Amino acid sequence: MAAVLVGQFHARDAEGRVYSVHEFEDTQAAGDQPVKTYKLAIGDRVKKNDDNTFELVQSGVILVRDPSPVVAA
Repeated sequence: MAAVLVGQFHARDAEGRVYSVHEFEDTQAAGDQPVKTYKLAIGDRVKKNDDNTFELVQSGVILVRDPSPVVAA
């Protein structure tokens, strides 16, 4: 299975710690829809619960995605 990095964002836990989350897409996924996986920059696996909520697989810590920064024009 070959995965390609397609995104990166920050998420915070309940104590305010910031985590860098990487989003990967499986380039050889079976079927029509590509398979997306998530990992921390340090390699820990992350499970997506919904669009803004994620869970660290090993510890069960819930992470909430930081909003995208707004850039003034």
